[in-house]
Amino acid sequence: MKWLAAVLVAVVTLLQARLWLASDGVRELSRLEAAVATQRGENERLENRNKQLGAEVRDLKNGMAALEERARSELGMISANETFYQVVPRKAAAIPGDTSPTPRTPPTRTAAR
Repeated sequence: MKWLAAVLVAVVTLLQARLWLASDGVRELSRLEAAVATQRGENERLENRNKQLGAEVRDLKNGMAALEERARSELGMISANETFYQVVPRKAAAIPGDTSPTPRTPPTRTAAR
């Protein structure tokens, strides 16, 4: 009976050692759990992004307001009943009394209704 108990203790000890020390044991389990948590976070972020893109697509398909807003911001378009004003910022002369033209930055586009 003592032999059986000794063998059982040895088997349990070996199995526990393998469980805790082997590369496919508890360390691998905790690494995989961390990877799953990271992937779930990434999936949630991408799901939210997809919802936003879907809403934008619906707006562009259904309404002219979103399309007009996008054309104004990205293409600089103005409507037929609007007046276009171009405002050029003034730069101070480098030397007092110098009347030579100063280099200018590209003009900004603004539209007024």
